[in-house]
Amino acid sequence: MMAALFKKPTNLKSIFSYCFLALLLVWACKEERKNQSKSPSLKISPDNAGLTLPDGFGVIKVADSLGNPRHIAVNANGGIYAKLRELVDGNGIWYLEDTDGDGVAETKQGFADYGGTGIYLDNDYLYASSDEEIFRYKLDAGGKVTDTKSPETIVTGLLAGGSHATKSFTLDPKGNIYVNIGAPSNACQEVDRKIGSPAMMPCPILDSAAGIWQFRTDKLKQSYGEGTRFATGLRNIVGLDWNKSNDHLFVAQHGRDMLHTLFPDLYDAETSALLPAETLYMLNEGDDAGWPYIYYDQIQQKKILAPEYGGDGKKTGGENTIDPVIAFPGHLAPNAVLFYTGNMFPEKYKNGAFIAFRGSWNRAPEPQAGYMVAFVPFKDGKPSGDWEVFADGFAGAENIKSPNDAAHRPTGLAQGPDGSLYVSDDAGGTIFRIVYTKK
Repeated sequence: MMAALFKKPTNLKSIFSYCFLALLLVWACKEERKNQSKSPSLKISPDNAGLTLPDGFGVIKVADSLGNPRHIAVNANGGIYAKLRELVDGNGIWYLEDTDGDGVAETKQGFADYGGTGIYLDNDYLYASSDEEIFRYKLDAGGKVTDTKSPETIVTGLLAGGSHATKSFTLDPKGNIYVNIGAPSNACQEVDRKIGSPAMMPCPILDSAAGIWQFRTDKLKQSYGEGTRFATGLRNIVGLDWNKSNDHLFVAQHGRDMLHTLFPDLYDAETSALLPAETLYMLNEGDDAGWPYIYYDQIQQKKILAPEYGGDGKKTGGENTIDPVIAFPGHLAPNAVLFYTGNMFPEKYKNGAFIAFRGSWNRAPEPQAGYMVAFVPFKDGKPSGDWEVFADGFAGAENIKSPNDAAHRPTGLAQGPDGSLYVSDDAGGTIFRIVYTKK
């Protein structure tokens, strides 16, 4: 049509055609402007929903009062799946949709009769975990679950006793599932968290927990025993993601507690509030991160022998264990890891890692900390600079005395099809969407 408009008319018929095409083009342009004027703009909160972000970013409150959503996933059409730690009205998963394009979810569908933390989307399935099993649901072409009542069971019988029972997981591009089996213990004492109780040597927990187990996506009803222990010496992993830029699994560990309480002659309260580090590891099959025998001290930048195993806060250990790629202050509770591959955010964020910190309890007498989303820049698959706070203010107050006082506790991260970043919280039951608005 455009070629015809620019071709010089030579007779009456061609002049008529020329005029008709010109009028058609004018009408089409008017309709386009009309449609654009009707398209809603994103409903960005005027105060960024109380959050503090770098210049140029804005926040949309997608939904709230959802219960306690943990990990989340977003399909190609912007539909959001949120895994609930505990059931709400008999539902363990919410599916949320924004039907008018303003960024706020107008519809909500619930399904799945089990609580849990893990959820993951690929092109064909939605995967979700309870504390003992991993299920999957078939998706249609629009990324919606076709049958909410009859999921396939991929893995069953996972160890779930005691503390650290949640089963976070992720997938790689080769059909492998990586599942956290948290240690039902703080430091592998005979009586957990009891002053004077000796440590077990060797730690028997490592045979069945405190690591990442690998399963397959092409086999149904795999038992716990059919999995492979991919990595060990990891006390509890809630946040993990597969880094596609260097083809490796990255995990964020919750470090041990109660150094001062259990060993007051070696650690004062202030030191115990900051140690040990929360650590981000890059894993290869067979790696050992050292728990319970060592911990990482981000102040000394060393692996330190745990006091239960003869350490004094200075003796090093773990010569055959891996080092973290990044270390954070202690007791921040990293609950989600996401490698950003979108194009919305500035270039510095490309292939870097976002980490959601839920905030922990073992920081007295120091102020509570965490309740933020941090960012670690990456280049060539490795950290290329110091970590920084990306999104802050989730707690709702500058100083809180208890995690229960926090308005929001970040627990999940997901990337939208447009490159926006979604953050869930299990205190306010909110899902936030962070967008970059600068042109």
